[in-house]
Amino acid sequence: MFNTLAEQTPPQISSRQRKIKQKSDLEEAFESAESTEEMLKALKDMESCFDERELGMACLKMGLKLDQEGHDPEKVLSFAARALNSFDRDEDDASLPLAMTLQAMGSASYGLKRFNDSLGYLNRAKRVLRKLEESASCNVENSSPILHAVELELYNVKTAMGRREEALTNLLKALELKELVLDERSGELGKAYREVAEAYVSVLNFREAYSYCMRALNIHKALLGNNSVQVAHDRRLLGIIHSGLQDHDAALEENELSQKVLKNWGLGQALLQAEIDTANFQIALGRYYDAIDTLKSVLQRTDKESKDRAMVLLSMSKALSSQENFQESKKCLDSACEILRKKEKSFPVEVSEAYMEISTQYELMNEFETAISLLNKALRMLEKIPQEQHSVGTVSARIGWLLLLTGKVEQAIPSLEDAAERLKESFGPKHFSIGYVYNNLGAAYLELDRPQSAAQVFAYAKDVMDVSLGPHHADSIEAVQNLSKAYAAMGSYELAVDFQKKAVEAWEGHGQNAEDELKEARQILEQLMTKARASLLNQSPAKALPSANTRDRRPDVFNHRNETKKAYHCKGMPSLYNAMNSS
Repeated sequence: MFNTLAEQTPPQISSRQRKIKQKSDLEEAFESAESTEEMLKALKDMESCFDERELGMACLKMGLKLDQEGHDPEKVLSFAARALNSFDRDEDDASLPLAMTLQAMGSASYGLKRFNDSLGYLNRAKRVLRKLEESASCNVENSSPILHAVELELYNVKTAMGRREEALTNLLKALELKELVLDERSGELGKAYREVAEAYVSVLNFREAYSYCMRALNIHKALLGNNSVQVAHDRRLLGIIHSGLQDHDAALEENELSQKVLKNWGLGQALLQAEIDTANFQIALGRYYDAIDTLKSVLQRTDKESKDRAMVLLSMSKALSSQENFQESKKCLDSACEILRKKEKSFPVEVSEAYMEISTQYELMNEFETAISLLNKALRMLEKIPQEQHSVGTVSARIGWLLLLTGKVEQAIPSLEDAAERLKESFGPKHFSIGYVYNNLGAAYLELDRPQSAAQVFAYAKDVMDVSLGPHHADSIEAVQNLSKAYAAMGSYELAVDFQKKAVEAWEGHGQNAEDELKEARQILEQLMTKARASLLNQSPAKALPSANTRDRRPDVFNHRNETKKAYHCKGMPSLYNAMNSS
């Protein structure tokens, strides 16, 4: 009887053991949950038994799950922030969960367009992973996928901030990590090579783009055959690259091969884009009638209110303008603008980019007011989009240049100053675009009799171009000549002569390719030397620097607005303008 009673009495469980079991059951429920809703419920149940520090891993997993499924970034960030409080107890802490948490916070911040915050989290995640690697406390196989995700996020964030060239280094690091784990013939690696090629195209580095695009093409041909969609996409990109390298015949050939495959697969939208590319290549080759025939065919297959139709009309206007049929060209541009006006709210980035292209066409037809008006429309749209601030800088630079060109110098200066600051923030202080903007800003200052200010910005432009383009580049030499002009405008002829001599020497290094530039540079040098001698004879040292607001003391060579426009015409702006807005 006593044995029976003993068997019927359950063992006594302490409250501590009961709590441990309850926690274990809750953890098991969370780990076995399959849907997001089940995970959220299990996590809420866990909050009654676990403190915040103990919930760190669960919060991280919840945040990663929400991020993977594309949920509200605010929710992702809230769970990741809770996880960070758990893992980030000491400055010297370094663990995979901490790195994963920082990556999740970077991803969520990017989704919320908080780019600076995102950059901070991702850079710290890299530092944590580097510390783990140095301490050998973590298996590389475990950390590599996280580092790959971090590098890709850094590429996305920097691209959104306009720092495309800097972003490329992160994309290349992500590619290196893929190359370590993927078979060299894998389709995934082929796509990665194409993505890198596209990134190089966006910064106009067509030679590097060609190398990576060929790698992608070779992988896809071997893996999928010549008639695969992936090969067609590679060939279309290769056509764009050939065009960028000025080999428009090769561009047409690749594009035609791409079109055949796209047509066979019934990919109408991609085919339409490829046909527009064909027309643009034909225009570049001077085959305007062929381009118009191509575009007429495409036009028949586009909806009357579609963005595609607007882009076809834009290309048509280019062909007609090249034939000097300006009246019909303007009709095409007007029709394109009418379509785009209705799309401004739905597709602000695409429409603003189209307005920029259309403004270039109006500029080529000397319709400067219309060009400026379209750029201002694009500017207002882009200013509302956080990830397009680099484009805002580009458009401001363009507006400033056109205002300067049309004699509205005082209006030009705020646009150029704003452009310089935005572009520095997006591309860094030594990007070539900033050199062009400062050259134009210097021209504006000279027009307003502010030679000291002009000399300062011309000097900065020279420094930028020496670094970004090299001191022997034509635009770098022109920056030296501009600096000479500024010193001459101040009456400081000795310095003006010194800089002009450097320009002459630099042009001499270009040989027969720069005979006209060299001849003009020597003529200016002779004028400056004559004025320098006259200055020494007629002026005392105390009067060597005339007042900046005394127009009649400026050298004759600077007194004519048309001469100033000619001297400071920014040859690089159209290509710069396209480069920083290409995708």
